[in-house]
Amino acid sequence: MLSTATPAPIRTAALLAAGLLLLTACGEGGNTGAADGKKAEGFPLTLKNCGRTVTVKAPPQQAVSVDQGSTEILLSLGLADRLAGTATWSDPVMKGLEKANAGVERISENRPSSEKVLDKEPDFLSASFASTLAKGGVAPREQFEKLGVPTYVSPADCVGKDNTGGGDGARTAPLTMDSVYTEVHELSQVFDVRERGDALVKKLRARVEKATDGIDASDTSLLYWFSDSKAPYLAGCCGAPGVITKELGAKNVFDDTHDEWPQISWETVADRNPDVLVIGDLSRTMQTAESAEKKIEFLESNPVTKTMDAVKNRRYVLLSGQAMNPTIRTVEGLERVAAGLRDFGLAG
Repeated sequence: MLSTATPAPIRTAALLAAGLLLLTACGEGGNTGAADGKKAEGFPLTLKNCGRTVTVKAPPQQAVSVDQGSTEILLSLGLADRLAGTATWSDPVMKGLEKANAGVERISENRPSSEKVLDKEPDFLSASFASTLAKGGVAPREQFEKLGVPTYVSPADCVGKDNTGGGDGARTAPLTMDSVYTEVHELSQVFDVRERGDALVKKLRARVEKATDGIDASDTSLLYWFSDSKAPYLAGCCGAPGVITKELGAKNVFDDTHDEWPQISWETVADRNPDVLVIGDLSRTMQTAESAEKKIEFLESNPVTKTMDAVKNRRYVLLSGQAMNPTIRTVEGLERVAAGLRDFGLAG
């Protein structure tokens, strides 16, 4: 689910001015990206990314990450000292990354203006969602690329996904963790820390294997609620919640829609009567019922939802918003849902 805010209008003059500053800075210091001042091996590096060709001349030293999921990958790769700024946060930073994150400037809680991003004179820009670097987001990718700033978007938001329609897009093929692992590997290549990327993916794979070892939830139905009580955003079949559901052998009660986060009426939810409610516990305050506390308060007071089996039996699993997005924290979501189903006696 995207964490969105209305960005400031993109002003061409400001973009060009900031771009000239950036290009001047790049031409003055002779910073090749290698710690010893020598040209890094394997650079320039060219990647195919979400339908675009991205060329990075040297490992970035002044990167900006404009989505939390991307930021947490970079922090997990030990790259805090090469981040000039971050933006668009829905949750507290992942456990274990607090110290690293504290040393990086947060330029905006939500989507920043393009001017704020360019003020950091970035030499690389990363995002988790295609919409973040598009019209209506921070700015289209081509705007930054024209100014010499290479951009990267998570493959999990474009491979097997159609973002041309409204809302949060629709999956044309089910998401797998391989897309997340690809993002880790590619970002580790861009920053020339390939061994760190390999180690992180190995750790994530081991956690998935441990969380799913011997589990069978084939008789259990789940519903994933990200945000909003008036017109709730609920998970369709095939995004990050789909990864969790499939790994556990469970059923998503809305696996008949390929929309990433369709808005569905509570009457329809009650009719499908899921066994367990997986609830997003967000720290942002953009929509109604962002926190798990507010969501549960709504569920237990609303006449339509309070008669549902999961509500009457308080079968709730609480997840961060990032654990419900296609990020490295999807593994965290899998672990917590697996533990919850075992606690409820709904998984073998």
